Amino acid sequence: MSSGAGAADVTATILAVTTAYGLPHTEVDVIYTSISVSCHRGTDHAPITSLRVVRARSLDYTRLADAEQLVRTITAGEISAEDAYGELDRITSASHPYPRWVATAAWAGMAAAVAFLIGGGLLLALTAAVVTALIDRVGRVLNRRALPFFFQQLVGGALAAGTALAVWATGLLPSVRPSLLVAVGIVVLLSGLALVSTVQDAISGYNVTAAGRTVETVLLSAGLIAGVALALRTAVHFGLPIALTDPLPPLISAVPLQFAAGAATSGFFALACYAQPRALLVAAGAGAVGTGTYGLVTSAGLDVLLSSAVAATVVGFGGATMSRRLKVPTLVVAVSGMVPLLPGWTTYRGLFQLTAENDPAGLSTLVFASGIAMALAGGVVFGEYLAQPVRTGLGRLERKFAGPRMSGPLRPTKRRLE
Repeated sequence: MSSGAGAADVTATILAVTTAYGLPHTEVDVIYTSISVSCHRGTDHAPITSLRVVRARSLDYTRLADAEQLVRTITAGEISAEDAYGELDRITSASHPYPRWVATAAWAGMAAAVAFLIGGGLLLALTAAVVTALIDRVGRVLNRRALPFFFQQLVGGALAAGTALAVWATGLLPSVRPSLLVAVGIVVLLSGLALVSTVQDAISGYNVTAAGRTVETVLLSAGLIAGVALALRTAVHFGLPIALTDPLPPLISAVPLQFAAGAATSGFFALACYAQPRALLVAAGAGAVGTGTYGLVTSAGLDVLLSSAVAATVVGFGGATMSRRLKVPTLVVAVSGMVPLLPGWTTYRGLFQLTAENDPAGLSTLVFASGIAMALAGGVVFGEYLAQPVRTGLGRLERKFAGPRMSGPLRPTKRRLE
């Protein structure tokens, strides 16, 4: 739950573990900040209830993958409850697999990849990487001081827009468009929001959890918008001549470059979230497929909203189908695959219209940006639902051709090996 998994996945995981350990009559209640599990012991005994609170949230996909692998081991009957508890304690208390500076470099690499994806050159990519690294380090300092995430997003948005406007005003990098630089920063700051899990909880019927995720997502987005708007209004107040002139192309036109930039964006995002090497390759593949699908669909004449939904559906379907075989969490594939398509440019355009141009049409532009984000998240969830019968069929084929499983004293359980 703290790594961004949906309430339905959390509930299914708990029920699978309790059933594997002989507790079939179990009720699970998941909300955004806590998990309650109650085991019924018949009519003569009171139920036993356990409560766990989600106190902190952090994206560590290695811990998530290790936890999922532990659940598979439990459901296969290959580990006792005592050993599983010790393994879970090791997973949750382990340090990140990479140093913190690797995550900073990964965020910078992601920004550079997004810059190439939206048609920027090498200079824009390098500038975006430096600005993103600065935002990440400043956010790290603020996080150590326990500053609420709303203000961290506000500071990040103000730094992204303020640095771009400063570069434009001083004329140090005349070939770098400040609008593109701000758009890249917005994509990076939006990538950490739990959009997929929010839509998944709403569709699955976990309305309380969905409402909690929605409030948090809206609040963090509002912090980002406030930071960018504050920088733009400051520039207008001091008479800085800023303008939004030529429109941004949907994506770079060359399909090989789309694949490469999309793969790099998703791969760097997964690395920033401490994913395992195997997951990095899968995430990069998801980004390439999502970006390539988006480019092909838009070239066929579909609008941005529908193209985003189609691309996200393909990513969700492929991730849900192949994640179990590749031993990579579905969430990693789904979130990484949709990151290159986040509406950074549309968000910036709406903010510019509202702040610099005093145009009320900016509000509709921001609503359109929200629609793109929802289309991406909804498409991923829809693709996962479409993949359920396919996964069931593949599982049956695997069991059919795998033959009978080993049982009895020859079964290589962990306890017997010890």
